[in-house]
Amino acid sequence: MSAQTKPVIHPVILSGGSGTRLWPMSRAQYPKQLLPLLSERTLLQEAALRVSDGARFAAPLLISNDDHRFIVAEQVRLAGLSPAAIILEPLGRNTAPACCVAALMLAATSPDALMLVMPSDHAIADLASFQSAVALAAETAAKGRLVTFGITASRPETGYGYIKRGKAIAGINGAFDVAGFVEKPDRARAETYVASGDYAWNSGIFLFPVALLLQELERLQPAMVAACKDAIGNAKRDLDFLRLDREAFAKAPSDSIDYAVMEHTAHAAVVPVEMGWSDVGTWDAMWLVGDKDDAGNVTAGDVIAEDTKNSYLRAETGLLAVLGVDDLVVVATSDAVMVARRDRAQDIKKIVARLERGSRTELVSHPLVHRPWGTYNSIHNGERVQVKHIVVKPGGILSLQMHHHRAEHWVVVSGTATVTKGDETLILHENQSTFIPLGVKHRLENPGRIPLHLIEVQSGSYLGEDDIVRFDDTYGRS
Repeated sequence: MSAQTKPVIHPVILSGGSGTRLWPMSRAQYPKQLLPLLSERTLLQEAALRVSDGARFAAPLLISNDDHRFIVAEQVRLAGLSPAAIILEPLGRNTAPACCVAALMLAATSPDALMLVMPSDHAIADLASFQSAVALAAETAAKGRLVTFGITASRPETGYGYIKRGKAIAGINGAFDVAGFVEKPDRARAETYVASGDYAWNSGIFLFPVALLLQELERLQPAMVAACKDAIGNAKRDLDFLRLDREAFAKAPSDSIDYAVMEHTAHAAVVPVEMGWSDVGTWDAMWLVGDKDDAGNVTAGDVIAEDTKNSYLRAETGLLAVLGVDDLVVVATSDAVMVARRDRAQDIKKIVARLERGSRTELVSHPLVHRPWGTYNSIHNGERVQVKHIVVKPGGILSLQMHHHRAEHWVVVSGTATVTKGDETLILHENQSTFIPLGVKHRLENPGRIPLHLIEVQSGSYLGEDDIVRFDDTYGRS
């Protein structure tokens, strides 16, 4: 197929996962796709830039959950990209409803569109091979196939599902019928699959003709299609986001696109590819794809390793020093340290389960919390007192709000602050401060061109983040 006849492909980037197996880095409010785990860019930014060639790809549709909407929007903006839409799922319903929503939206304007579905939290080292596989998948999809990307299995991995390759598709070199999908196997079966050469890892990446996907969804999942149509029909525009209707979307069966369609359609095809792929699902996977030193260690941050081999060592804050250990994962953040054998990386879910039972905040958020206006970092938590370092980006405006249980002292470290306090409006500069009494309406803004850095001291009987009454909010949270 010549470059002139290649169809424009519409990327759909799924960014709804939680990635708990990468705790303590990945957390509910800041999951792995939003983290710079493998480079200076986040996994989401890398995924979006992978399909940023305007001659080949349309602007992407991003599908996110509501909690991450501002972080997703900001990261895409920082990457220099403008998505076609950021669609907000009011609750998680797995990948099939997400694909259905994207297909319905594309069909409204481009019924003959090809849709490339990609998770936002995967790593792909060989971009040229990825682009070649996309071109082959597009050619296959254009002939009436629902295409999945199969990753050439390099080892007997028990953490992935597998795709069994069927006969070659006539007229297309490198594409095959799908003979079957296989759940995550035990070690013995995985070794058999790899030895046979007939199986590939299931990557979770797909290329669909929109019309054919909707046809199969209507046949196999009519209730899902009906729910998604209602969710779009009753959706609300919210700033740069399209917020799906919660009541309607909740009626969509929660299912993966594999279970909902691919295992039951006669149109499934697979394009096997080697492209340096990883789902970055565990710390052992991070070690496998990382750059290793002469001792086989992968390090990130300020790390000293002495007489240590084949380990993944990451320090997000401070110095991490290790001595005389092999085959470990050690990850240190500002509020947690996790140590595990590399071959037990899959079992971090057991730690996560204990954190959930204990309602530990370390599972939910980092001390550094991102907001649409900037960030805050909790420096100290004590009895009736909390200290935060607040950074407001240029033009950032916090909501007009009040608190029932706490007062606040603000000290400007650098930049300029416009402070609304009751009926007053103050302009504060470096080393100036103000006091916000309990129960007084207030607002903080950065009117300057540089970030505003401010120290906030909270005092009172209750200092939880839910003690906020918002009266007006630029970001639609009131």
